[in-house]
Amino acid sequence: MKIYIAGHKGMVGSAIWRLLENSGYSNLIGHSSGQLDLKNQKKVEDFFQSEKPDVVIDAAARVGGILANNSYPYQFLMDNMQIQNNLISNSLKHDVEKFIFLGSSCIYPKLAPQPLKEEYLLTGPLEPTNEWYAIAKITGVKACEAIRKQFGKDYVALMPTNLYGPFDNFDLQTSHVLPAMIRKFHEAKILGDLPVELWGSGLPMREFLHVDDLANAVVFALQNKLPEPLYNVGTGLDLSIRELAELIKLKVGHQGQIKWDSSKPDGTPRKLLDVSRLQNLGWNSKIALLSGIESTYKWFLENVDFIKEVKI
Repeated sequence: MKIYIAGHKGMVGSAIWRLLENSGYSNLIGHSSGQLDLKNQKKVEDFFQSEKPDVVIDAAARVGGILANNSYPYQFLMDNMQIQNNLISNSLKHDVEKFIFLGSSCIYPKLAPQPLKEEYLLTGPLEPTNEWYAIAKITGVKACEAIRKQFGKDYVALMPTNLYGPFDNFDLQTSHVLPAMIRKFHEAKILGDLPVELWGSGLPMREFLHVDDLANAVVFALQNKLPEPLYNVGTGLDLSIRELAELIKLKVGHQGQIKWDSSKPDGTPRKLLDVSRLQNLGWNSKIALLSGIESTYKWFLENVDFIKEVKI
């Protein structure tokens, strides 16, 4: 089985690659963005024509936190649509039998009932601070569902909750909340335990999934023909951003104050996934948040000199 992992150098793609290799899969294909621009329709078509993968795992996307989504709405909408449209359309054209599309829990309405069930998709307005990314991902979910319905192919969408882990993005302008906190608390610690300023009130509730758990869910989807087109992937547990900050502060060893800037947006009040659909098929997350934060901070310390700022 020839498996193409789009975005294999990123946090998600690299975790999937590692797990597949460790599970005995050897015929893996990966091209960096320098080798293959997934926004270029002709180059993607040429790639599919020459490589002819049996399975495509789409872990390629432009991602970022509230600041990045707010600052670059056009890129978050168009880049993601171009990437996924090229991959999905060429997978259908070149008879790829299994396609695994990775999205995000931000596809669900801002004020949908909690926990979020898959059937809540398209039942209300999105969170304005990340609607551009969410709309792109919704079109990917629906494209896979349409192919499944019309052509009977095993195309499935997995929607993970907030991810973290090794190879995360720690750039303060474009990162998500957990890696940004790790970097902020670390830098404040080495500068003499300076105060750490964080966005919002700290009251919103969030769920966090280690990227290795997501990789495990992808391999589960690879090895099984899942009966539904869309599955949430998470832990089913959440905590407040304020509680998360205290956990990271503790693990980093920062002794200073935390200052909350309530003039900055909070985002969605709560975003907890109902993961019963996938759990009922036999999949469960395994990595606890505390141990996951600890191992991620260890990875950060080992790689801090090589972490680059992300440019958009």
